[in-house]
Amino acid sequence: MAMNSRALQETALRYFLAVIKNGSISEASLKLNVAASAISRQIARLESELDTQLFERRARGMVPSAAGELLAAHARRMQLETDRVASEILALQGLERGTVRLASSEGFAVDFIPLAITQFRRRYQGIQFRLSVNSPAEVTRKVREGEADIGLTFSLAPERDIQVESRQRSRIHALMAHEHPLAGRQQVTLAQLQSHTIALPPPETTLRQLFDICCSQQNLIFESIFTSNYTEALVNFAMLGGGIALAGEVSVRHRLLQDRVVAVPIRDAGMDARHVELQTLANRTLPAATAAFVEHLKGMMDSGKP
Repeated sequence: MAMNSRALQETALRYFLAVIKNGSISEASLKLNVAASAISRQIARLESELDTQLFERRARGMVPSAAGELLAAHARRMQLETDRVASEILALQGLERGTVRLASSEGFAVDFIPLAITQFRRRYQGIQFRLSVNSPAEVTRKVREGEADIGLTFSLAPERDIQVESRQRSRIHALMAHEHPLAGRQQVTLAQLQSHTIALPPPETTLRQLFDICCSQQNLIFESIFTSNYTEALVNFAMLGGGIALAGEVSVRHRLLQDRVVAVPIRDAGMDARHVELQTLANRTLPAATAAFVEHLKGMMDSGKP
């Protein structure tokens, strides 16, 4: 029997289930507050289109036939599925609950992610966040292995099993206090930085790797008077007038907006070879709260175009 799926409309099935539950059309009519004739018509149409009798009509009401029992089981499953989808849609609209697990390299953990969370929670107060701060390679590993839902990091090359939600070239900037001699420039070169005090991150960071490559290509030698794997210490060192530190613009955007530090782009070729990547696991359907936060981060990244 070819079942006409149009017959299985939600209204017809709702009336059909109400008759089964209440034992008669008149009782179903009272419960649903719908005319008995309307319920009769829907059931007659179902029986006609399915070409089978769904009820045995008895003196004391209506009892489902074997086909009616089958259809009732199907209708209940459909109703549960509809309820599940409806509740998911409601949860998506209201984003009432959920935990977003983030992993990021340190540069994003200082200002960018706290700002993103603060803005997001103004709209969706039920969402909680967990942030793990790691090296770029570790951020990507956590996303790949499902330990984090979202990764935000600097990347030099594409990674397997990773969906890149947003990718932007990130030129490295020289950070300095307002009173620094180079603070008024539109851009600087590595050669121009050479005579100034500089603070650098350690060799395992993507920033330091790019810096070292670009310097060796030009036979430039720098002595870092302050080296730390704690970005915040280097940035504050520059902000307090100790010398020049290096950072991507997005890492210090909030401070730039507050005018607490000056960031001058370093124009040498290769100093823009890093990319800021917003990463999720490839081929994964993200929970509603996570997907919404990904979109929020994309919007923030796009607004500044690092």
